[in-house]
Amino acid sequence: MKKYIVTVNGSKYEVVVEDADPNATYAPAPKAEAPKAEAPKAEAPKAAPAAAGNGENITCPMPGTIVKLPVKAGDSVKKGDLLCVFEAMKMENEILAPRDGVVNSVAVAQGATVNSGDLVLVLG
Repeated sequence: MKKYIVTVNGSKYEVVVEDADPNATYAPAPKAEAPKAEAPKAEAPKAAPAAAGNGENITCPMPGTIVKLPVKAGDSVKKGDLLCVFEAMKMENEILAPRDGVVNSVAVAQGATVNSGDLVLVLG
């Protein structure tokens, strides 16, 4: 047996290592994770709570961050027009107009964090 002192993230640990039997079969040891220190994060503005409006509620299909919002209340859109771009899992995803209409209200701002099902805008 041998003793070692190991330093991980500034903390010292004493480790004892046994001599292995060359004829023995060993199961893999579970992986140990070092404690994680998280840096404080600046929070982006949150999305407004879902509120029903007159028209069709356009919601976010998955959690993410709004990175582009090219429409505002009162804008006319055609089916397939870009309503919003959000980033989820390091990929940009587009929300397109499901039909022709007018944007009645916008419930999020660029940089807002949204969850699955959160209201993005109301299409009249």
